[in-house]
Amino acid sequence: MTSTAAIPLADHALSERLTARLSLVEEALRDAVAHADALADDASRHLVNAGGKRLRPMLALLVAELGDGARREVIDAAVVVELTHLATLYHDDVMDSAPLRRGAPSAHEVWGNSVAILTGDLLFARASTTVAGLGPEAVRIQARTFERLCLGQLHETVGPQPGDDAVEHYLQVLADKTASLIGTSARLGAMFAGCPPRTVDVVTAFGERIGVAFQLADDVIDLTSDGSLTGKTTGTDLREHVPTMPTLLLRARCAGPDATPADHALLARLDGDLSSDADLADVVAELRAHVVVEQTRARAVDLARTAVAELAPLPDGPVKDALVSFADALVDRAT
Repeated sequence: MTSTAAIPLADHALSERLTARLSLVEEALRDAVAHADALADDASRHLVNAGGKRLRPMLALLVAELGDGARREVIDAAVVVELTHLATLYHDDVMDSAPLRRGAPSAHEVWGNSVAILTGDLLFARASTTVAGLGPEAVRIQARTFERLCLGQLHETVGPQPGDDAVEHYLQVLADKTASLIGTSARLGAMFAGCPPRTVDVVTAFGERIGVAFQLADDVIDLTSDGSLTGKTTGTDLREHVPTMPTLLLRARCAGPDATPADHALLARLDGDLSSDADLADVVAELRAHVVVEQTRARAVDLARTAVAELAPLPDGPVKDALVSFADALVDRAT
């Protein structure tokens, strides 16, 4: 089995086609972020040059194989979703004070918050220019996705309102902030390959489900890896008191009758000052060993299986096999 970007591919011919098309996407991405202004050019290229999984464009290219994947519009759709994703990363890293992204210093660490934010805006503008060439329906889809991305970030920032279930609130944040763009990646890829509406709906639903599972898996990996898989510093979310599924499950546990003194002590440490690297490492190790991490992993697995069930209407073949393998790989990644 070979792997192109984030999706395992067992079919050699399919892998070769998608590898060639992903090269076209990479070339188009570099053209799209180029600027005559030297600062804008350097800052815009920063994350493109850092690489990454290219999950979203790869998903668009893969599902396009259910129709005519060779269309130029499919390449443009893949560029749109990756530009949009890159733009959100510039903004997210400022809001989360993340020092690393994809193993490299975050843009705000290099140029400061203002330049990083404006660079994200520039990439959104370039994504909009590209999507405009795909027609009004693509523009509407992109606009609705952009709205959900903003709402997801907004709701993550302000947190659940009184009376809201914090875990359900978090899942909705993930659906908007992460899964919406993954679903749109599949939708645009299938649309511009000329797939029938039923196929477009199926792959969109798969993308939405797998997007939430993907982020839950990342919540696990952020605690259980050394940062090499994510390119981020382990425990950054804990230090910044950014909610993740394990911490929310621990908080819910502490609100119930079954919490132990150790649970309450760990929660108190999570809510305390984690500016010390040693204190952060201790809390990461303690949380890593807690049952809430296994519970988060189980939720990711369940969602991945639900995503696979969405694929039932698709014809059997290498594309469906690759989507199933992607879901399986996501589960393996979190275990």
